[in-house]
Amino acid sequence: MKNNHVVVHSPSLPATQLFLLYHAAGDNPVAMGEIGRWFVGAFPRALVVSIGGPEQDADGGSRWYNPSTDRPSQDVAEVMDGFIASVRHWQQQSGVKADATALIGFSQGATMALEAVKVQSGLAGRVVAFSGRYETLPQQAGTRTTIHLIHGDNDTVLPLTHALDAEERLTALGGDVTLDIVDDLPHAIDDRAMQLALERLQFTVPRRYFDEAFSGSKPGDDDVITLI
Repeated sequence: MKNNHVVVHSPSLPATQLFLLYHAAGDNPVAMGEIGRWFVGAFPRALVVSIGGPEQDADGGSRWYNPSTDRPSQDVAEVMDGFIASVRHWQQQSGVKADATALIGFSQGATMALEAVKVQSGLAGRVVAFSGRYETLPQQAGTRTTIHLIHGDNDTVLPLTHALDAEERLTALGGDVTLDIVDDLPHAIDDRAMQLALERLQFTVPRRYFDEAFSGSKPGDDDVITLI
């Protein structure tokens, strides 16, 4: 998968977190990069990169896969290896491990992030999914990735029911998930949604830390992060 990208922020000191941003179909990494500036203020030691989809869109933007086909799950699967390889590339470039990596997507970009951690357990410590959905709900889930779903209750493009179903399924499977519903928000990201994302990343303690404490295991160096 060949991706254009925009480095939104590169800290002067070695990065301690990695934020990878994924835009909606028809959008571009420059526009999604504006969202990334919110994270820079809260996480100044983070490398923040906005990644572009590999396919050109008819309207001039790009996309992760063709959403108009009747086989979306197969379309996602066909580009998933490249998507995961891109995440691994930026982890290697930054020296940031998976536990300190956050995948942040909007709409189709959120779908790619959700599907990626479903396919590759432990690919990232966090996923922030703005107005997204799974193409197919997961059949298993763990606590290696904390998933934050943020969705408007007035979304007519990807209705709120997708987020409600995802939260219900992940909870039933023992996954680590939060859901925040933004009143009167259509298919968009606004200041309220961004503030919720920041609060989740700063103040929601991943369940895996509690699991480690109760099991008596000692966190590794990559667990000493500020994404809490």
